[in-house]
Amino acid sequence: MTGTVETRDPGRSPDQGGPQGRSRLRALLIEALVPVIAVVVALLIGLAFIAITGRDPARAAQALWVANFGSRRAIGEALVSVTPLIFTGLSVAFAFRAGLFNIGGEGQYIVAQLAAAVAGYAITGLPGWLHVTVALLAGALAGGLWGAIPGLLKAYRGVHEVVNTIMMNYIALYLANYLIAYYLKAPGALPVTPEILPTARLAQILPPSRLHTGLFLALAAAVLVYLFLWHTRWGYEIRAVGHNPRAAEYAGIDVPRNLALAMLISGALAGLAGTVQVLGVQRAFYDPVGGFVGYGFDGIAVALLGRNHPAGVVLAALLFGILDRAAPTMQAMAQVPKATIWVVQATVILLVAADQIIRSLLSRRREVAAR
Repeated sequence: MTGTVETRDPGRSPDQGGPQGRSRLRALLIEALVPVIAVVVALLIGLAFIAITGRDPARAAQALWVANFGSRRAIGEALVSVTPLIFTGLSVAFAFRAGLFNIGGEGQYIVAQLAAAVAGYAITGLPGWLHVTVALLAGALAGGLWGAIPGLLKAYRGVHEVVNTIMMNYIALYLANYLIAYYLKAPGALPVTPEILPTARLAQILPPSRLHTGLFLALAAAVLVYLFLWHTRWGYEIRAVGHNPRAAEYAGIDVPRNLALAMLISGALAGLAGTVQVLGVQRAFYDPVGGFVGYGFDGIAVALLGRNHPAGVVLAALLFGILDRAAPTMQAMAQVPKATIWVVQATVILLVAADQIIRSLLSRRREVAAR
């Protein structure tokens, strides 16, 4: 039974020999082409939309380039936007691999920011490397525990994780509002915690931008997620549960334990997104009085575009980070509304979600070529 589940696993490398291996290779190529085609089509639609509204598409493209690659600072700031998206994309993708839909990234992001900020300013007397490590662990642990609650409810009580994670988002939001208002607020008018100590800050790596070593942590997390899911027994069990829970249970895999573990790790990854923002960019926790920041929800789109694979998530986060970073510059230089960027992002998501259309077109083209 275990061998049967493994051979059907989409994470395995294809057998290169024989018709079955070639068919598998074609399927993987199509799997990789779908998001690429979706991005290209979405960008073309975005440029067409810009032209229809009377703006200059060339000027808009120039603004996108200037915002992200026009200077050393622009490159660094673009990567600042990419870093949390890698973490939240990995968070959603990890849960997806277990057959779970973690919409709670926003809540996990918030509680992790709060925990990291408190660890960053309240703990004193530690050397820099240790203080940063403690703050990172505090944020990851807070996010992981926040994700584990709906994971345990799903695993042992059958409560749907979508409903639970949505509710946990709002609990985190209003809990943060309350704690800042009554207990953790720094002196002054702004609803913000005291600034973290210099020993708790992530090092800057591309001045004068705010880019920090959290980018390396995000890339390392992507590698570790890949190794965990595809090269460890625990990762195999999680993927088996996501592929077919009943078959996994019949094979002797503890399904509830793996569901809870997946949500714990997923929450920790989302928590690290908030943690690196506090330690590397904000250097304090700002009360989200205006609502959610959006990184947790954007992570869903990033995971979807990245096909729930760590390498795809990194590339998708790069795309979404570049688009987000370009929006203000495109508005200033080319008078392109920020909503245009949202149109492009939404189109990418729709095309990837409707990938069966693209698959059908590619299959039909192969059939015509075969004749």
